[in-house]
Amino acid sequence: MNIAMIGLGKMGGNMARRLARGGANVFGFDVSAETREGLAKEEANFRAFASVPELIAALPTPRVVWLMLPSGDISEAAFAEMKTLLAPGDLIIDGANAMYKDSQRHAAELAELNIKFVDAGVSGGVWGLQNGYCLMFGGDKDAAEIATPFMKILAPDATRGWTHTGPAGSGHYTKMLHNGIEYGMMQAFAEGFAMLKAKKEFDLDVAEIAETWRHSSVVRSWLLDLVAESFSHDVELADLNAYVPDSGEGRWSVLESVELGVPAPVMATSLYARFASRGNDDYAMKMLSLMRNAFGGHAMSKK
Repeated sequence: MNIAMIGLGKMGGNMARRLARGGANVFGFDVSAETREGLAKEEANFRAFASVPELIAALPTPRVVWLMLPSGDISEAAFAEMKTLLAPGDLIIDGANAMYKDSQRHAAELAELNIKFVDAGVSGGVWGLQNGYCLMFGGDKDAAEIATPFMKILAPDATRGWTHTGPAGSGHYTKMLHNGIEYGMMQAFAEGFAMLKAKKEFDLDVAEIAETWRHSSVVRSWLLDLVAESFSHDVELADLNAYVPDSGEGRWSVLESVELGVPAPVMATSLYARFASRGNDDYAMKMLSLMRNAFGGHAMSKK
């Protein structure tokens, strides 16, 4: 049970911890020396390395290397390096929030070198170390069989919370739509609680309502649990900016719905709401005000 974890950030670091505590020998690298050395002091089954080539040289064969890096240029650079360091029969598991078409390309490129590939969608966030991760992974049968023992350690337990979804690309495709659904759920909660907060006539205790909904309600969920916990400390959110980034998978989900011709209005609207939070609708709103003034003489609000 030897595995390399390259990328020890919020997700990768806790995944390395869970693997080490589950009995795997974890060989770790991160660009932050403080991070990798801190983990080595913390976990008996974790060894830190100062460079990727040094790590690969020490890792017993056939090697299993889990990349837990940001998708895009950083991951592409890591794949390029892996091609020069790994040998036939080795396995790369990509746990990034990668575009599934990129994963299909990586699988094809690595197959030419007889290097196995698994694309793993990982959900669980910062709570995964404690609660386990939800894992959906794609790859051929041989690659999946090698990866499965590690998935069982990372999952809530060996029998649930993980699935081999199918061929390469299917894991990241499934995770993409998982996140698209997540966008819609989050937007619905945000809108509902905003309306509760806005109804000044009733002076509603929004925190108490969130806690009440957690029990036997149709909308009870882990997201609602997190909302209720946050509201118990701060319900006004006065210190927060109304700015919401997107990781990319929401965009890809909407683009995929167009390619498939499958309507996804909730995902699309929740994505556009995030764009609006960044001021990207300011000019459009000014245009609306201008047109109302032009045709009806309605007053315009000016700075």
